[in-house]
Amino acid sequence: MKKSFLTPLSMATALLLSACASKPSAPAVKIFDQGLRFCESTYPYDGGLLIANFGSSQLDPLNSEGKGYVVLYKNGTSEVLIPADGNLSGARGMYLRGSHLFICDVNKIVVYNLAAKGEAPQVIALPEGEAFVNDLAAEGDTLYASVTNTGHIFRLDISDPAHVGTPELWLSIPGPNGLVIRDGAMYVATYSPDGEAKSDNVIYRIGDLSNPVAEPFVNVPGQYDGIAFSTDGKSLYVTNWAPAGVSRIDLQTRAVTPVELPLEQPLVGPADMTVADGVVYIPDLPNSRVVIFEE
Repeated sequence: MKKSFLTPLSMATALLLSACASKPSAPAVKIFDQGLRFCESTYPYDGGLLIANFGSSQLDPLNSEGKGYVVLYKNGTSEVLIPADGNLSGARGMYLRGSHLFICDVNKIVVYNLAAKGEAPQVIALPEGEAFVNDLAAEGDTLYASVTNTGHIFRLDISDPAHVGTPELWLSIPGPNGLVIRDGAMYVATYSPDGEAKSDNVIYRIGDLSNPVAEPFVNVPGQYDGIAFSTDGKSLYVTNWAPAGVSRIDLQTRAVTPVELPLEQPLVGPADMTVADGVVYIPDLPNSRVVIFEE
């Protein structure tokens, strides 16, 4: 999540991003916005899509209103799966292990047992100052959590998701935001908390999780947020707040192709996306909507 948005990159950076590859024809899009209020994150679940919402009166990533909730969107309709129970305020990245749903929220991770919704959730506090807990990804029994404001990535033992281990600092990267893991490698989308993209706010790759070293994978600076693998596993999708949009990165060539979307109202704050069964779901946080298109 972000402290500020609508901060433009320099014209040179924007031109570089657009020139990385030719633009394909624009895909058809659908918009879902029923019952959403500042939706930051999406995650596949039970043939549908979980959508995490702040639910707050104003767009404040550090709010403590306790109005956060999670919607299940499925077959064109939606229902509230996790109501506003006071435990969530800035609900962001999610991860599901069995029946346990892990949700990033300001300076903590909240874990709900979806098989026993009457149970109080686990609340895993991160150390003081870790205020922008943002996204989650797992490899085996290790869960990784990014914290954008401190530049930290933590790891947690989730071998028993009903009793999660204590967060341990694993790696430091400038502004870690979105996380994905495949074939033992992690890719990290980064974002500058002050709203100004720096030269080191790029896409990183960590090739060995047991000996983590972050290496730039795409060197174009941005205010990156969501990151997800394409269905065929040959590309990455990334969202960017400045300029606001979504791009596709070829994993072999590292070529960046902007995805042109025919939207009457352009994306403003594209956040933690999901790709499932050939469909891309992008939460547009300030607009309280999810933009949907086929790959």
